[in-house]
Amino acid sequence: MAINAPLNRKLRMALVGGGQGSFIGRVHSIAACLDNRAELVAGALSSNSERAKASAADYDIRPERAYGSYQELLAAESQLPADQRIDFVTIATPNHTHFEIALAAVKAGFHVLCDKPMTFDLQQAEQLGQAVNASNVIFAVTHNYTGYPLVRQAREMILNGELGEIQATRAFYIQGWLRTRLEASDQKQAAWRTDPQRSGAAGCFGDIATHAYNLTRYMTGLLPDQISCQLRTFEEGRLLDDYGTAMIKWNNGGLGTVTASQISHGRENDLFIEIDGTKGSLVWRQENPNEMIVRSNGQPHQIYTRDPNAPFMNESGRAACRLPSGHPEAFFEAFANVYRAAFDDVCRLSAGEKVDRLNSTYPNVLDGIDGMHFIQQSVASSQQNGAWLTLAHSQARK
Repeated sequence: MAINAPLNRKLRMALVGGGQGSFIGRVHSIAACLDNRAELVAGALSSNSERAKASAADYDIRPERAYGSYQELLAAESQLPADQRIDFVTIATPNHTHFEIALAAVKAGFHVLCDKPMTFDLQQAEQLGQAVNASNVIFAVTHNYTGYPLVRQAREMILNGELGEIQATRAFYIQGWLRTRLEASDQKQAAWRTDPQRSGAAGCFGDIATHAYNLTRYMTGLLPDQISCQLRTFEEGRLLDDYGTAMIKWNNGGLGTVTASQISHGRENDLFIEIDGTKGSLVWRQENPNEMIVRSNGQPHQIYTRDPNAPFMNESGRAACRLPSGHPEAFFEAFANVYRAAFDDVCRLSAGEKVDRLNSTYPNVLDGIDGMHFIQQSVASSQQNGAWLTLAHSQARK
């Protein structure tokens, strides 16, 4: 159930990034406002101040709250009366800028929803985690695939033991859009994702393997122990990896794999996961998100459909639905579920209630640290020809 008291109003949103030519900024603005619990009132929409202000009309942001930089935004909004200033900042910028924006917003006392990966490197993630823990703000990382109803359904089933002990996980994120060197033609999305100065130490693995890894952690609750990884750059002249596979030892003795590609012909956003337990197994595919297959030896295969009125849906799955069965819910709604869960905690804080910021429904700062550690150790392992390295991180334990 949505929690609105005692605010009894829409939360006021500022968007950093998302200017003209952006895809993800528009997704954030739609998702945040989908349930009519927030309104976009301010923005610093580009690192170019002129483009930032020119983009404001696309979001119906009034000229006086269209800022030329995130520094200007935070300074001006902090000076506004409490009944006018923003409540939270959404960060939808390239990876290398996340840390400085997020840290400044946290220090200014604003709640934050940040795109993944959370920071440029692990050191920044650890520093940001310390700042969040010392603050009184809600911090969410928009691993949006955690918001799909059947992902939430599966998570509750697994944590309740319906699949038994989880022994094997296989997660894949397969794309093909970087089969050729789009970055050589300065295509905006390709250019920064393949640039080590803006993307970070990993390309494909930092961009999409982090989603596959996070989804596995979210659905199973398993803690990582060690990782062995092989990354490749198959497109000649590219500076970062465009393909890779990692094997993970979970701390319960189970094994997992994460495979990601951006050079597989004809593949679009094919994120899928298979989970094997002692009592049963399941598979879920993002490109067909309203169905999940559950199997048990000797029993008919079960196809779970997204149906909030069906008796087989558990509380978590049902709560993530907005539409009756048969009407597809997908990308925007999943993003909105991350926002909705974060909004609930914002309202709890406002009401003076205690908030469990470690075990939130939405991915939080600890998940962000975990994701950056995964990227760092994947790259380090690959550089050592697949050496087994630790994947346990003290700040990311749950």
